[in-house]
Amino acid sequence: MRNDIAPAREAPGWRDEPAVGGPGVRLAGLMADAHPPGRAPPPERGPALRRLEPRDRSLSARAALAGLDLREQAPEDRPYVVANMVSSLDGRASIAGATSALGDEADAALFAALRERVDAILAGTATLRADRYRALARSPESRARRRAAGLAERPLAVVISRSGSVPLDIGLFQDPGSEVVLYTGARGLGGPVPAGVDVVRLGPGRQSPAEALADLRRRRGVRLLLCEGGPTLLGALVAEGLVDELFVTIAPTIVGGVEPQILGRAAVRGPRPAELIWALEHRGSLMLRYRLDAWPESPISD
Repeated sequence: MRNDIAPAREAPGWRDEPAVGGPGVRLAGLMADAHPPGRAPPPERGPALRRLEPRDRSLSARAALAGLDLREQAPEDRPYVVANMVSSLDGRASIAGATSALGDEADAALFAALRERVDAILAGTATLRADRYRALARSPESRARRRAAGLAERPLAVVISRSGSVPLDIGLFQDPGSEVVLYTGARGLGGPVPAGVDVVRLGPGRQSPAEALADLRRRRGVRLLLCEGGPTLLGALVAEGLVDELFVTIAPTIVGGVEPQILGRAAVRGPRPAELIWALEHRGSLMLRYRLDAWPESPISD
């Protein structure tokens, strides 16, 4: 990050690093609007606005996340949770049920770079089916970067399903190197798979994301968890106040129709404040990072 461009408050563990390989993204700094030389701006009343000014400096997705260490931010009772989603201009989370049509190469690079920095990755069953999840950290380079960061070669895959109905035919479950934890109300997996699957049965009254996250922290030592959706799962996490940061890519596309929004139909109590940490741009797509603040003591009403 340039020294003359800074977020409102420095993000935890942030250090600037030089750019390295991959599709370049431009850092959007917070710049005051300029006035012609020699002419004083007219006095105005009202709130001061800041313009997000795309700068010429480019950096890769991995460089954008360099120095980002959020594991130390984990509370005692659960992991620190970051979510990564993509949205159209009209707030839709997919096109024809798939997110891949919304993201571009820079979004995919940021997606991959985030995966290399976390202990575990959480995804809902609908997302597993729609995106046909494969084994995590498949490339030797990705595993080497995780080792260098002091992490396991492959992140732990986490699935939450009340019914236990999961797509066992996808690559994630068919790879013997995959390690998966399934939290479910069902009694078993439904069939043998090559992957190593730990089925954790959540009894009646305990089938909530909070129970799963507490178990991950206590029994598995997971300190940093990446949620990749989909909307139903993310909405449930946000509704319970379990998401600490949100990475969201705004694609320059209008989808229309009845595609879900990024929080689905969750009954989220709001409004909930969020702080913009940084903004990146690539060919019209905005990649935004927000820190979600604690719920206000009482909701704002008219």
